Amino acid sequence: MPRRRSAALLPVAWAALALAPVQAQAQAQVPAPPAASAPDFARIEAEQSAANGKAGPRTVPGRRIPVPGTVSPEFQAAIAAPYRAPAWNANPGSAAEWKALVAKLAAQTAAPLPALRERLGVVSTPETIGGIRAWVVAPREMPARNRNRLLVHIHGGGYVYNPGEAGTLEAVLMAAFGGFTVVSFDYRMPPDAPFPAAMDDAMAVWRAVLRLQRPENIAVFGTSTGGAMTLALMLRARQEGLPLPAAIAPGTPWSDLTETGDSYKANEWLDNVLVSYEGYLTHAARLYAGAHDLKDPQLSPIYGDLRGLPPTILTTGTRDLFLSNTVRTHRKLRQAGVEASLQVFEGMSHAQYLFNADAPETREVFAEIAAFFDRHLGTEAATR
Repeated sequence: MPRRRSAALLPVAWAALALAPVQAQAQAQVPAPPAASAPDFARIEAEQSAANGKAGPRTVPGRRIPVPGTVSPEFQAAIAAPYRAPAWNANPGSAAEWKALVAKLAAQTAAPLPALRERLGVVSTPETIGGIRAWVVAPREMPARNRNRLLVHIHGGGYVYNPGEAGTLEAVLMAAFGGFTVVSFDYRMPPDAPFPAAMDDAMAVWRAVLRLQRPENIAVFGTSTGGAMTLALMLRARQEGLPLPAAIAPGTPWSDLTETGDSYKANEWLDNVLVSYEGYLTHAARLYAGAHDLKDPQLSPIYGDLRGLPPTILTTGTRDLFLSNTVRTHRKLRQAGVEASLQVFEGMSHAQYLFNADAPETREVFAEIAAFFDRHLGTEAATR
C-alpha cells in the first residue's frame, strides 16, 4: 500500500507564524475603538432591545473587538494577525490543485523546523512504525522520569494539510516543553486517500507502539483534526479489543464535522485562524468523508460512546471556532464518567498555542498537558 502524506495540525502557514520572530508589543497592539458615548449607547440599547424583544436567534450590533491586554505581548501578536489566506478559505477546483496548495503550504511550514529543533534542544529521527512513515522526536536531555514513557502524536490540518515533516511541529513543542519521546506519524490524506485511510494508518501505528511500550506508559495527543483522530482512535481501539493508553490530550478537537455548536457562529470572523466553517473546513470535511455519514463516530467522535476512555485533558480558547466542539466533548466525557480537564485560554483562536514557541501561553499549554500526563503515566520499563 503506497504511503501517503500526513494530515496536519493547523491550516498550514501557521508554523511560519509560529516560528517567526516575536513581534514587538507595539506591533501586537491594535487600538481599541473609542468608548461609545451615552447617546450612542442609548441608541444601540433601543435598537438591540427591539431586535431581541422576542425569543429566537440573537441579533448583535456590528462590533470591533480589540486585542486583549490580558495576554502576553507575544500572544497579542498572534491575536492581532490577519486572516491566513489562502489556508482558511481554500477551495481548489481539482485534486491536482489541492495537492499543489498543500505541498506549497507544507514546504512553508517545514522550512523553519530544523532551526526550531536546534534552538529547543530537540532531535527528530525518521522511522517506519507499523509500516507508516514517522518521526521519533525527543529532547536531547531526557528527564529520568520519562525514559520509559512514550507519546503518540496525531497532527492536524483538516485532514488535508501538513503532510510529511510539516506535521511534526506540535511533537517538537511537546518534546521540548514536556520532556517526552514522541512518535509523530504521516497518515494518508485526501484527495488520494479519503476516510478511513487516516484511521487505518493510526491503528497500524497504535498496534506497533503497543509492542514497543506498556500502554500504562503511553499517552496520545493531537490538535484539531489530530484531536478528533485521538478520540476516534480510542473508540476504534476499544472496538477492536486493543489496550488504551493511560491518558489522552485532544487539543481543540474537530470532534463534530456537522457544524453543530454555539461557537461556530458566536466566534465566526473573530477566530483569525479558521475564521468561518464556510471556508475550507466545509470542503475538507466532504473531501475526507466522501459519502459517509458525518455523524459516524469515526468521523465525528462526539457521537460515539465515550465511556471507558482514558483520562483526558482538552485545550481551547475564548475566540476558538471549535470552542463548542471542545466544551461539548468535555461535557460528554464527564457525563460518561471519564476524568476530563478543560483548559480555556484568553483571546486564543483555534490552535494558536502552536504559533509562537516563545509565547508564555504556549509553554503554559504544554506544561499543563505534561503535568496531566505525568500524573497518569507509569514509569516502569516494559518487560520483554
